[in-house]
Amino acid sequence: MSTDRLIYLPLGGAGEIGMNCYVFGYGPEDKERLILVDLGVTFPDMDGSPGVDLIMPDIAWLEERKDRLEAIFITHAHEDHVGAVGHLCDRLGAPVYARAFTANIARGKLAEYGLSDKVVRTTSAWPETVQAGPFRVGFLPISHSIPESSGLVIDTPAGRVVHTGDFKLDKSPIVGEAYDPELWGSVAKDGVKALICDSTNVFTAVAGRSESSIGSEIEALVEEASGMVVATTFASNVARVKTLAEAGERAGRSICLMGRAMRRMIEASITTGVLSDFPKVVPVEDARNIPRENLMLLVTGSQGERRAASAQLANGKYNGITLKEGDLFLFSSKTIPGNERGVIRIMNQFSQMGVDVVDDSAGRYHVSGHANRPDLVEMHKLVHAEMVIPMHGEHRHLREHAKLAQSNGYASTIAVNGTMLDLTGHAPKVCGFVETGRTYLDGSVKIGAMDGIVRDRIRMALNGHVLVTLILDEDNETLGDPWCELRGLAETGTSNAPLVDCLEEDLSQFIGRADRKTLMDDDKLETALKKAVRQTTQSEIGKKPEVTVVISRLVG
Repeated sequence: MSTDRLIYLPLGGAGEIGMNCYVFGYGPEDKERLILVDLGVTFPDMDGSPGVDLIMPDIAWLEERKDRLEAIFITHAHEDHVGAVGHLCDRLGAPVYARAFTANIARGKLAEYGLSDKVVRTTSAWPETVQAGPFRVGFLPISHSIPESSGLVIDTPAGRVVHTGDFKLDKSPIVGEAYDPELWGSVAKDGVKALICDSTNVFTAVAGRSESSIGSEIEALVEEASGMVVATTFASNVARVKTLAEAGERAGRSICLMGRAMRRMIEASITTGVLSDFPKVVPVEDARNIPRENLMLLVTGSQGERRAASAQLANGKYNGITLKEGDLFLFSSKTIPGNERGVIRIMNQFSQMGVDVVDDSAGRYHVSGHANRPDLVEMHKLVHAEMVIPMHGEHRHLREHAKLAQSNGYASTIAVNGTMLDLTGHAPKVCGFVETGRTYLDGSVKIGAMDGIVRDRIRMALNGHVLVTLILDEDNETLGDPWCELRGLAETGTSNAPLVDCLEEDLSQFIGRADRKTLMDDDKLETALKKAVRQTTQSEIGKKPEVTVVISRLVG
């Protein structure tokens, strides 16, 4: 009897939307050969990760076992699936397989950080496959909101696994391959052990709409506009960018792309052949001289990103172009939960300029790239796997998706990040837990989420900071009084005296009372000074700040 097992382990993307990173393994327990599906990022927010540039999965568990890692497979080129390749790939030492468009983006990520792009290998769509240890993996085309998105057919000695990646059931997606139920059905006809399935839109009760369904609405809106038209969407949604550009072209407008990501995606689409008939665009230098009623800008920043083109235009001027009263700004996108404040801020800035802002609250100018609840049911039935494992979703999405699968007769369970499942039998079985976390890109360095750096940053932001400086001579006598420098704190408190004076007075009194043991021990002295500062600031202004104590001793 074989003791080999087939395991599934999410390190990111399960219990959250973003930062996708899924491990599959086959072999004897704790000796399995491994493959990795996707290596993505998620984005920081000012509340929980201020100052952080990107958030990536903690791959320590996988890095410790990199001698068992056969390959990395990237399903598509969204940042939450490919964004960490340039940051983490070199730590794993495995080849990266992707289809042409995604491979183009992945190579760009590596080049950006001065890494060789030879690790990226371009593969064709199913039925071509890649042998990676005990796994044979093929890229199965599926529609999504980016070109060449693919599910994965993962054949193992324990049976076939189908990993959907992000998907929707769109038979006319404009750019990229259409959903082909016959192709997917042919993959499933001989039996599938496990379907690892996107859960993002499990709560949306109506079937998903095609990308092609919104073209006429966008065209009518642009045609009726009298001033300049500016539209933003996800830069990676090449089909939407094309629809917007064609609407502008039909209305007699020159098209200008603004934002590095927007230009990069269109260039990659043309280079790899997924886009062949994009309208002619004008450089921004020429756009400045085109009458505004004859101009349409397609810009980055649909999620309120502060450095993107949308935010720059909202701040007044970008690349020499200013929006004015009577212009139109279209958000052809859904606001991702957590980004509402940034988007609303930009909307209000445009409103103050007299710009007419149109969003997708009525569902006319955007369709989702993810499968809705009826579409998930269709996928379950089409693949008809023994078990359905929800992924790519917050916990509530995973739980609802598991309940949906179970209600239709499929074995299912919830596996959040760090939960290892044994898929060898006829139902998924939890067989272990792995410590998972997050890695922050903070400036030019990577730090762990538990390192305390961001925690201290948050504490300083919430409570302010006091720097205390004290000089002692060789006899442990103070040279002058301690002095304080304040940052982020009110200048006066309940006593109506300057807070810095109150602190320095109280610290001087403390030093005068301190015993010799305390004055001789830097650690004890530092702890006591911090406590005294916090007591005084709490009494004066109701805050307990972060405190840094610098003790200098003169040596005779």
